Amino acid sequence: MSRETEALQKEWLEAAQALRGRVQAPDILPISALRDCSGMEVLQRMMRGELPPPPITHTLDFALVEAEPGRVVFQGHPSKEVYNPIGTIHGGWQATLLDSCMACAVQTQLEAGQAHTTLEIKINFVRAMTDKAGPVRAEGNVIQVGRRIGIADGRLYDAAGKLYAHGTTTCLIFDPEEIKR
Repeated sequence: MSRETEALQKEWLEAAQALRGRVQAPDILPISALRDCSGMEVLQRMMRGELPPPPITHTLDFALVEAEPGRVVFQGHPSKEVYNPIGTIHGGWQATLLDSCMACAVQTQLEAGQAHTTLEIKINFVRAMTDKAGPVRAEGNVIQVGRRIGIADGRLYDAAGKLYAHGTTTCLIFDPEEIKR
């Protein structure tokens, strides 16, 4: 591993640790946050620790580390706890990071009073991943967001820039009051 890659891995790990120090314990986002804040504001408030991160981020050890209009980055830490039967990181773990970054990229474009859910994801796995990959990042970017449908793509890569998977998503945009809790 090059010194540049080691330095970037260290920077990524420190950034994730600092973020975790700010955030609340995982919980369910209140519907009122979706009603009162734009999608971008919800993500920014999560990163500042004002709103709870989703429970799945704790379960699968990943975190929202960057959010700007049309672009979101999650950082994950692949571990043996998510290995598949052949001894590599399960594709479902990788797909979850990609689904999260792509759907949240769409979320950055939503107004207050709008929510989204994934209608379809397409993932292409490029190579096997193990826990030796170190921290990895999933970056999602908006392709198009309309009144009812949002489309984004994403890439999952390590600190050396090695691509592990990429994908696309189609999200349905709806009124958050339709969520039954």
